[in-house]
Amino acid sequence: MDLKQIKTFICVAESGSLSRASDRLHTVQPALSRQIKLLEHEIGVDLFTRHVRGMELTEAGQAFFDRMTGLVRQIETSVHDIQSMRGKIKGHVALGIMPTISTVLSVRLMRRVKEEFPDIELRIVEGYSVHLLEWLQRGDIDVTFQYGSSSDYHLRSEDMLFEDIVLISAPNSLPEISAEVSLEAASKLPLALPSESFGLRRVLESAGAANGVSITPSYQVDSFWVIKSLVESGICHSLMPVSSVLEQVEAGLIETRQITPPIQRQIVLLTPNDRVNTRATDAVIGLLKKEVDEMIACGEWPAVAIS
Repeated sequence: MDLKQIKTFICVAESGSLSRASDRLHTVQPALSRQIKLLEHEIGVDLFTRHVRGMELTEAGQAFFDRMTGLVRQIETSVHDIQSMRGKIKGHVALGIMPTISTVLSVRLMRRVKEEFPDIELRIVEGYSVHLLEWLQRGDIDVTFQYGSSSDYHLRSEDMLFEDIVLISAPNSLPEISAEVSLEAASKLPLALPSESFGLRRVLESAGAANGVSITPSYQVDSFWVIKSLVESGICHSLMPVSSVLEQVEAGLIETRQITPPIQRQIVLLTPNDRVNTRATDAVIGLLKKEVDEMIACGEWPAVAIS
């Protein structure tokens, strides 16, 4: 088994056919087919089911794909890191980020990395907390934001910030409620929230349990952007970190109310403890922390830094 065979396997799996993989790799189909057959012979199982429409992963093939994609990426990243040790910091870095943080941070961080480390290629991978943790452990990303505190994870971690969660509504949709609303009152409104496996939902349910309040959404939506659209339309309300809707608040599309007692989410930054960070990854983490600290200090991110 060699790296070329594995990379060929990954390309065919992603493409779904030898012909499309041949176009991507600029290699004739018989050569790719031979690489796949050699790999299957060495492993001792069929990795693909062949049919007229192309090639589909078997159960064993899917398991192999899930394990190999992160490993191949780690190998390539490590090679680039070693090659750059005597020169400028360069390489590829994949940062996992939740949509509610991406809307605040992504553009600023991308700009700052490009200005200070032009040879680093930063890839922002947006996803929900449940997926980001899986991608980090699998090796698909290098570092990720996550809900909770550093003590919650068996990974290298750093506590970042606390941030208030607020009730968000369409303007003038709750004229009878002041600038503050109790958690119990908010729970009785038609709410759109992500499903139970997502970090924000766990934070809300934990706060509800601590205050004897059951939080049951009327709309269960695993899309941050759809939730905001539903709220803007006046169909429902939601409970979100205040920073995630600042743009909509400034545009007059959404209004917010503080929750009593207050609910906060805690954000932590995670890196895998079974892999050494590349120079590029450490450089991006350093810039990320500076950017967050500066945004909090000047009030552009309404949160409290954890020192």
